[in-house]
Amino acid sequence: MKRKVDKVIDGDTFRVKRKVDGSNYVRLANVNAPEINARGGQTAKARLKTALGSNANITTRGRSYGRVVADVRSGRRSVNKKMKSYGY
Repeated sequence: MKRKVDKVIDGDTFRVKRKVDGSNYVRLANVNAPEINARGGQTAKARLKTALGSNANITTRGRSYGRVVADVRSGRRSVNKKMKSYGY
């Protein structure tokens, strides 16, 4: 499902304007970026923001800590794979 990106939280989590499966928060499946206050956290956040753009196509995989865990695409590009290519 396509959603408008509202805010990037950190390198593996973002918020959408309209809920996906009951949550506005989406975590990238199989991506583990540093927390925002950890070393490299701001860089990871900036990379996710660039990879996402303004719209996300979300395929839900499950839930974790109140967030949807998902495979995410921006246009034809996999955001999960892009973030993995950075080592996350």
